[in-house]
Amino acid sequence: MLRFIGRNIITGLVTILPVILTAYLLYWLAVSAESALGHLIRFMVPDRFYRPGMGLAVGLTAIFIVGLLMHTYVVQRLFAFGEQFLFRMPLIKSVYRAIRDFFNYFSPTGKKEFQQVVSVGIGNTDMRVIGFVTQTKPERIPKNFGEQDSILVYLPLSYMIGGYAVLVPKSAVRPVDMTMEEAMRFTLTAGVTGLKTPPSENKKKK
Repeated sequence: MLRFIGRNIITGLVTILPVILTAYLLYWLAVSAESALGHLIRFMVPDRFYRPGMGLAVGLTAIFIVGLLMHTYVVQRLFAFGEQFLFRMPLIKSVYRAIRDFFNYFSPTGKKEFQQVVSVGIGNTDMRVIGFVTQTKPERIPKNFGEQDSILVYLPLSYMIGGYAVLVPKSAVRPVDMTMEEAMRFTLTAGVTGLKTPPSENKKKK
């Protein structure tokens, strides 16, 4: 009886916790935006015109407008000009460049010059790990760091934030038929989640 109760409690937790954590993260982002921009709106307009949620709406609108403007040549040049000041600051330039490069890698408008998700062989064994190609241009890889045909691959660790950036020859990697989202979820959970079989493949098996 106790085993039956415990098994169902665990099943309930596994089902509910991801939903709760996702909802809480969205709630925290919404509350943070409302708190930060709400004070600014109240400072600019009378309190009688303020309504809860205006801060969040203004934040989403501002992000959307910035996204639209970044498609124009003038704004792109102005933004690049402003970045040059950040790149000259000793400490800020390192942090900013690393964060910007990371988000540019996952940007929907970023140019992907190589298959992102790959499997990398380990030594002379049959073991392979899933990784993400982060750099393929030789001129952007430190000199004397590897061979001319080498690429940089990020190998994430499971159940934690972290990983290794390794330089491997192109012959050591194989493209994997997975999306970035599927690969991240697969490696984060050490393969526990598995991969969902597309409905078309299920029909073929039948």
